[in-house]
Amino acid sequence: MSETALVVEAREGTGKGSARKLRAAGRIPAVLYGRGRDSLPLSLDPRALDRILRGSGANTLLDLTVEGHPDVKDTVALVKELQRHPLRGTIVHADLYAVDLTRAVTVDVPVHLVGKPRGLDFGGILEHTLREVALECLPRAIPEAIEVEISHLEVGDVIHVRELVLPEGVTMVTDGDLGVVHVALPQAEPTPEEAAAAAAPAEGAAAAPAAGEGAEKKAE
Repeated sequence: MSETALVVEAREGTGKGSARKLRAAGRIPAVLYGRGRDSLPLSLDPRALDRILRGSGANTLLDLTVEGHPDVKDTVALVKELQRHPLRGTIVHADLYAVDLTRAVTVDVPVHLVGKPRGLDFGGILEHTLREVALECLPRAIPEAIEVEISHLEVGDVIHVRELVLPEGVTMVTDGDLGVVHVALPQAEPTPEEAAAAAAPAEGAAAAPAAGEGAEKKAE
């Protein structure tokens, strides 16, 4: 069995009651769709799925075996959406998308920064503003991440999406004008004099009425 092989089961019941029973048995509800097929309710072992994704990345192609549904054979799928428990972080539901290996798909891929910007030695602050980009490519060509070399960045330098280097056969979908990483100067703290000047009313501006003053005038 390959490292990305996942055995799932077709499930009959749906709804909250069925989902609770599955989770009590150590499994979770899932759905398989795509390639023109009707949605197929599944159940799977969340620990097995999590182990694959942690080892091979969020865009790993899963080689599915669907027990109880022999007409679904040789299915390769991507995880389109995961729902996790808000406190424990465990997977509680999964949407799986069956892919055609000969047709392009659009996926979100993480951006990994490589190196330490020179500008940090001169007081700069690294701002990683875009942590994922959307790419289009064949399923077998999905990169695990897009690496960005940042060691040359000085204070004030920005790397935009259009400057990212993509593998062959991969097309960028994200807006090219968006910034990915920026080395900025920290904002200086205002001096006490500057803070006092900012808080003072502008010259000629009327002072704010005291609480209740407006109501008293109306009552008169």
